[in-house]
Amino acid sequence: MRLGIDVHGGDHAPHEILKGAYAAAKKIKADLVLYGSKEEILKFDSSCPFEIVNCTEFITGDDAPVEAIRRKRDSSMVRGIVDLKDKKIDGFLSAGNSGALMAGGLLRLGRLGGIERPALAVPFPTAKEMTLLLDAGANADVKPTSIRDFALMGSLYKEKVMGKSNPRVAIVNIGEEAGKGNFLVKESYPLLEALPINFVGSIEGRDIPKGDIDVIVTDGFTGNVILKLGEGMAKSFGGLLKENLLSTLRGKIGTLLIKNSLIDFMKHLDYKEYGGAPLLGVKGYLAKAHGSSDAKAIMNALYFLEKYVESAMLEDLEKTLIERLKREELIEKTGDSL
Repeated sequence: MRLGIDVHGGDHAPHEILKGAYAAAKKIKADLVLYGSKEEILKFDSSCPFEIVNCTEFITGDDAPVEAIRRKRDSSMVRGIVDLKDKKIDGFLSAGNSGALMAGGLLRLGRLGGIERPALAVPFPTAKEMTLLLDAGANADVKPTSIRDFALMGSLYKEKVMGKSNPRVAIVNIGEEAGKGNFLVKESYPLLEALPINFVGSIEGRDIPKGDIDVIVTDGFTGNVILKLGEGMAKSFGGLLKENLLSTLRGKIGTLLIKNSLIDFMKHLDYKEYGGAPLLGVKGYLAKAHGSSDAKAIMNALYFLEKYVESAMLEDLEKTLIERLKREELIEKTGDSL
């Protein structure tokens, strides 16, 4: 297996990206391919053991996504996505411009048949195990049929990659009752009920942290707000906890006694432990790492990307979509709901 990585994507590129790649090489079985300036890479390590694809352009956070993908053809992001399409690599990771990665996935890789919009599927920490949240920001506005696709893809990813059998799937709503919600939720509900997944209904925002649901679906605007709120609260509460514990001598002594438990607690809430998010719905194993990723986050993102590729999930998803299309065509011809 060969995994490509955008060396110039993210706030701390290229140094932290390269550090993460070197750390990942000790943890994963895949061969790594670095996309970026050969000169910059060799400055980091003159005897770099990885294959280097020299790129002369880079996509920044200020670039207009579609224009950047079309014009910066020798950029590290575009070169990586094109090689993914041409099967020169099996998976590709970037911590760069999210909009550009989305555009690159759509324009260069294309969508899987039957999928209207790809979605970013982000692991979200809860009181129990990780919940998968999608869409987490790829599409601000979506149709009910896209929510249906998100649920199908998220359920399959949670099972195949994250190892959860028969995952419980819910849609974000302002109440638990099926009749509540806005137009998007109400129209999505019957589509979700008809899917061959374990759809359990609605989930309110206050119940997300409990961790009783394995896959949570919503539009990208709402999903991104949930994600950023969760990150902000974890950081703020962590800082507040530390400040209070260390404000007195008794607190400092108590902190020493529970130090390992505190480390485990903060580790559970740290996005760096989970690294990246797959862009589900495109024809390729494409993943996005957090823009502020450090070496640890990149290392873990590559670890999960390897698991994603190993799962062969896209092949299973494609088969499911083909069966769905055949079913819909039959319904259209016969007028029978089957």
